[in-house]
Amino acid sequence: MNKRVLVYGVEDRPSMPVMLLAGAQHVLTLFGATTLVPLIFGPAMGMSPLQIGFFISCVYLSMGICTLVQTSRLGSRLPIVQGSSFSFIPPVMTVIGIYGSQGPNVIMQYLGGSLIVGGLVMAVLGYCGIVGKLRRFIGPLTMGTTIMAIGFSLAPVAVGSNAAKFWPASLAVVALIFLFSLVVKRVYVNIFSILLSVVVVYLVCLALSATGVLPPDHPVFINLTTVRGAHWLQFTGLAPWGMPKISFVSMGAVLAGFFSVFIESLGDYYNVSNACGLPDPSPEVINRGIAAEGIGCMVGGLSGAVACTSYTENIGLISLTGVASRWVVRTGAVLLILMSFVGKFGALVATVPTPIIGGCYIALFGCIGALGIQALLRADMHSQRNVMIIGFSFLMALGLPGWVEAHQAAFFELGIIGQVLWALGKTAMAVAGISSCLLDNLIPGTAEERGMATTNH
Repeated sequence: MNKRVLVYGVEDRPSMPVMLLAGAQHVLTLFGATTLVPLIFGPAMGMSPLQIGFFISCVYLSMGICTLVQTSRLGSRLPIVQGSSFSFIPPVMTVIGIYGSQGPNVIMQYLGGSLIVGGLVMAVLGYCGIVGKLRRFIGPLTMGTTIMAIGFSLAPVAVGSNAAKFWPASLAVVALIFLFSLVVKRVYVNIFSILLSVVVVYLVCLALSATGVLPPDHPVFINLTTVRGAHWLQFTGLAPWGMPKISFVSMGAVLAGFFSVFIESLGDYYNVSNACGLPDPSPEVINRGIAAEGIGCMVGGLSGAVACTSYTENIGLISLTGVASRWVVRTGAVLLILMSFVGKFGALVATVPTPIIGGCYIALFGCIGALGIQALLRADMHSQRNVMIIGFSFLMALGLPGWVEAHQAAFFELGIIGQVLWALGKTAMAVAGISSCLLDNLIPGTAEERGMATTNH
C-alpha cells in the first residue's frame, strides 16, 4: 500500500479552482511527451510547420477524449491520463519508410487505418474478458522490473533531450519541486508543487528574455510571437488527412507498438492503484482499461492523431502531490480538448522551454523507477531466484535495445516478422516485461516467493 498521504482520493471531487489548477498540472506534465511524438513524426513525414501545428492539435483532441473514456465506466475508472505513445515511434517510422514517397497525408491514412484495426482488436479482447486472464502470469517481478525499465530508461529523454540543454533552469525546477513537495508543509503548495515550480522558473526566463539578458538563440529564451500569431479558434474534425487506409504491411509494423503498450499499461494499472492507495486492479478493471486504450487508439486513427497509452509520468505526479481524484484527471482531459480548439492556448503552453520540462522529467521519471522498486518488495527480495531474474531482465532492458537498434538492417531483412522483433527488442520496457515474465513463470518458485500469494484471488 502506498505510504503517501492522499490529499484527495480517487472518488473525491475538489473545488473547481483546485480541479482547474491540478488538471492544468497534469496537462503541463504530459505536454512535453505528448507534443514530442508529433514533433518527431511530422518532420519525418515531410510536414510543413503549419501541418505540424495542426497535427499537434489533433493529438490534443484525441488524448483528451481518450482520457475521458479511460476514466469512465467504459474504462478502468482509475485516474490515468492517456497520452501519445513512445512505443509506436519505431513502428511508425517503419510505416513512414514504406509510404514516405507518397506524402504525409497518405502516411497518416495508413497509420490511421492500422490504429483503428489494432484498437478494435484490443477493445474486443478487453471487453471479452481475455486480457484479465493473463493477470495470473504477470506478478510483482514482471511489473516491478517493467516499471523500473519505464522510468530509468527514460533518463536520456529527461537529461539529454531536455535538461542538458541548459542545466541551471532544469536544476532550478528540480530544486523547487523538492522544496514545494517535501520541505514546505502547506497542503496547497504540495498539491501544486510541479505547476508552481514550472511557473516560477518560466516567469524568470520570460523576464530575462524580455529585458534582453537572454539572446534569442538561448535554450530558455521565450518568444511570444507564435502566441500572437496563433488563431483563437480552430477545429480539426474527423479524418482530417483523408479516409484511413488499411494494409497488412503497416498493420504488421505497428503490432510491436500494441504489444509494448499492453505490457506497459498492465504495469501502470498496478502502479496507479498503489499510488492511490487502492487494492491491486481486478481482472475486470484490467479488461476495461485495455479495452479503453483500444478505443483510444481507434479515436486516434479517426481524428488524425497517434496511438494512446497510459502516462507513467502523471502517475508519478499523483505520488508527488497526493491528488488522486479522477475528477482532476477528467478536468485535465477537458483542458486538452480545449487546447485543440483554442490555438493561442496551445501556443502559449508550447512556449515552455525544453530545459524546464526536463527538470520536471528528472523528478517524475525517477519517482516512476523507484515505484518499480516498491512493486518488487511484494516478492521475496531475499530469494536468489528473484534477484537473478530481476538482475538479468533489467540489465537486458538497458543493454539490448542499443544493440538491436544498431542491427536494424539485419532484422528488416526478415520482413514483417523482423520489423516486429526489431521494434520489440529496441523497447526497454518490452524487453524487461518479456524477460521477467518468461523467467518468473518458467523457473520454479512458491507463490509467496514470487509475491503472488495475494495477487491472484
